[in-house]
Amino acid sequence: MGGGRAVTREVAPNVAPESTRLGLMLPSTPLHHLLLEAVDAPLVATSGNLSDEPIAIDEREAVARLAGIAELFLVHDRPVERHADDSVGWLHGEELQLLRRARGFAPLPVPVAVRLPPLLAVGAHLKNVVGLGRGSEVVLSQHVGDLETPEALAAFERVVADLLRLWEAEPVAIAHDLHPDYLSTRWARRAAAGDESEGALPPALLRAAGEGRLRLVPVQHHHAHLASCLAENEADGPALGVTWDGTGYGTDGTVWGGEFLLGDAGGFTRVAHLRPFRLPGGDAAVKEPRRPALALLLELFGEGVLDRNDLVPVASFSPTERALLARMLATGTRSPVTTSAGRLFDAVAALLGLHPKAGFEGQAAMALEALAHPAERGAYPFPLVLPETPGAPALLDWGPLLLALLEDGARGADAALRAARFHNALVEGIAAVARHAGSPRVALSGGCFQNRVLVERTRERLAAEGFEVLTHRLVPPNDGGIALGQVMVAAATIAAGA
Repeated sequence: MGGGRAVTREVAPNVAPESTRLGLMLPSTPLHHLLLEAVDAPLVATSGNLSDEPIAIDEREAVARLAGIAELFLVHDRPVERHADDSVGWLHGEELQLLRRARGFAPLPVPVAVRLPPLLAVGAHLKNVVGLGRGSEVVLSQHVGDLETPEALAAFERVVADLLRLWEAEPVAIAHDLHPDYLSTRWARRAAAGDESEGALPPALLRAAGEGRLRLVPVQHHHAHLASCLAENEADGPALGVTWDGTGYGTDGTVWGGEFLLGDAGGFTRVAHLRPFRLPGGDAAVKEPRRPALALLLELFGEGVLDRNDLVPVASFSPTERALLARMLATGTRSPVTTSAGRLFDAVAALLGLHPKAGFEGQAAMALEALAHPAERGAYPFPLVLPETPGAPALLDWGPLLLALLEDGARGADAALRAARFHNALVEGIAAVARHAGSPRVALSGGCFQNRVLVERTRERLAAEGFEVLTHRLVPPNDGGIALGQVMVAAATIAAGA
């Protein structure tokens, strides 16, 4: 960069710490070119927003919201119509895989293999993207972000209004996540009722709601992941969906996240999942990987493990905290049951001493991925336990896996080898379920498949056994792809007369 001259610089250690990759962005506006010409070196750039808020696109708004973190503001006399984050992706061989679909890609439509009625999908709570089904395509909005703040919800509402106005669409249904408390779900219910008490609604929705033509279609989170992967690949017929992420509201009211769903947009059977465990503190366990780690240790060893100061997750708590968490887990107080693969990643990272407390979402799992030795092919045991009750899902049991990981540690095994053996165990577990399910096609979706070690080794392992493997490319595997799946499930639901 910088006038086309090659520039070599050391990268500061606080830029993408513990990551084996750096994100690079070429200048995309004349102003970028002028800045780089003046500096004559690469610049470190981040988005113009506070955490969990959308990008500020007005200079007055930027000064008000960012005055505490920015020393200077460079403004322009050309107004910005709508926010659009930078797209983020990487290459799998010669194929691009997007992790965030925004500028340059949105709102380009995604072609699908079926005809769709006009459908609005309001996406997930995190990494929100809105979708509009019409004809033989689904229009996906730019990345909205996490619906955690009033600013983010306002951006979400603007995006919905933009999509409906630009495509002159009057939806017959709104598809939303099954979780009753997601802000996107609450908004969908308000829109379907034509309720403007908390803010104006787009005219197209008001008309449809007023005429009683606007129905709601709840869609289970991991079902949407499976349907999204199938739709992007224009795949007809069922597949085994390996849908692994941090959190998704299950049909049984528990927190799903390590799911194997056999089906398509029309429906699914839960053929297997990770062995359940509890999350002490609920949402606090997402920010503190040491919490799920302690929960797993207590389930394996009982309360005697609370004296094991040689284990990082245990030692990070005071004796009083350990006793309190043990009581919470024993009684189920503020400790929901989960099958989350994301929290299993966090727990193993904490056991290896990586980020007992995370500074941002996915930090511990990213560090674990970066640590994994690239040449190690050994795997810890991760047995598939078949159900005693016919029709019940099988379980992938993490117990033997964690015991072997801890035994390796006691023998002084290198942490990089242990991280790799953990990843390889997951791959072998996925292959075991694929053989058990008997579907020749496997679709990999969910935020855990942003992990390059996991997705590449899984794809290689399954392909070697003759499975057709579907992955995401132009739609993110994370919750940024949920809206596409919601549209497809809603269309199948309506077509079936359900």
